[in-house]
Amino acid sequence: MLAYIAAAVFGFALLLDLFDSDLGAPDLFNFETLTLIGLLCLALYLAGVGRGPGGGGGGRWYRGRRPGRG
Repeated sequence: MLAYIAAAVFGFALLLDLFDSDLGAPDLFNFETLTLIGLLCLALYLAGVGRGPGGGGGGRWYRGRRPGRG
């Protein structure tokens, strides 16, 4: 989930940079701030915070009979 948030933040930062806009708040919505927010989300995602790939379920990855048991 954090990776999706980071991608959205990076996309928003790219649009603001391409249109050369700060939405009237130059200290809040500047390119560097949004880039740092995106990098923070990616770092948290890679550190295992939140629900990453394979997170949450754990345990069995197969359904039904156990493979190789005849």
